[in-house]
Amino acid sequence: MIPKLFILKAKAKLWFYLVSYTRVKRVYPYIYRSYWHYLFHKKNTKTLNSSCYYSARPHPGAGIGHQMANWIAGYWFSKQFGLNFAHIPFVHDPWEQFLGFGHDEIMIDMLIDRGYVVRKLPLFDEKKKKEVELNKLIINSYAGEKVVFLAEQDQYYSDQFGVMNEIKDKFYSAKARKGDKLIYSKEYYNIAIHVRRGDIVIGQENHDPGLLMRWQNNDYFANVLSNVLKTKTTEKPIAIYLFSQGLEKDFEDFKHFPNIHFCLEMGAQDSFLHMVYADLLITSKSSFSYKPALLSNGIKVCPKDFWHGYPESKDWILVENDGSFVINALQR
Repeated sequence: MIPKLFILKAKAKLWFYLVSYTRVKRVYPYIYRSYWHYLFHKKNTKTLNSSCYYSARPHPGAGIGHQMANWIAGYWFSKQFGLNFAHIPFVHDPWEQFLGFGHDEIMIDMLIDRGYVVRKLPLFDEKKKKEVELNKLIINSYAGEKVVFLAEQDQYYSDQFGVMNEIKDKFYSAKARKGDKLIYSKEYYNIAIHVRRGDIVIGQENHDPGLLMRWQNNDYFANVLSNVLKTKTTEKPIAIYLFSQGLEKDFEDFKHFPNIHFCLEMGAQDSFLHMVYADLLITSKSSFSYKPALLSNGIKVCPKDFWHGYPESKDWILVENDGSFVINALQR
């Protein structure tokens, strides 16, 4: 007998290939049951159906930064489409509890138990009005029905800071923060720096374009850190914590910085937590430090050339590719 899990994985892979193949073709919407419903049930093309729900599934095979991007996209587009939001838990329960994103949200399984049906929607480019409008028309065709609309896997949303305040409220809830432990001392001004390595190191060897675009040399981070230390004024002594993967010998460029701590063997969740709570966070081209930046109440110093947007706020400082930034921004 073929295991059920194997069948589910096989179906998911086949669907992925179908979406990938048809995405740029005119036939693409026709692979969705929801689109066929729209073609035969054009009930309402003006008023959104606020009685239904919208959700997005955190990618079960991706890293936590990627999964958070999926969830955030679902939360954001539920509001844009005038729908309620249905929560799909993260694949790993420790992250589900840690982030608190399900706090005060209804679970999709609960809606299914109440008779709601799930209907997947086509991928759309948020900057293409025609594709967005098609999703609205599909949603409106289900007026009066009990439906949870599910975003296609990895539905993209660029400016993830659009729900920053909401995810902060969830993250800082008492239940989510139970048991947090930090190695920081309150007597110091704590600077966290994330140097993305791990998977992208392989990209340097096989010249993978997707990984090459994420690579930043040690001297970039060293320059940013040097500029921060020359510019930032604080009454407290400074402690520096470098979060990455690899061996200490891989980070010789940083050893001349006083009071630096290499956090190379710290677990992912603890590293994430420390980046959130740093007084100043230097991010890399990585969702794993961009997401803590969204949750941080400290200063964020981030690469200007990145695929997600940044809020126009004085606690967000954007850095050029050479590690320079507007000095007055940090002094403010």
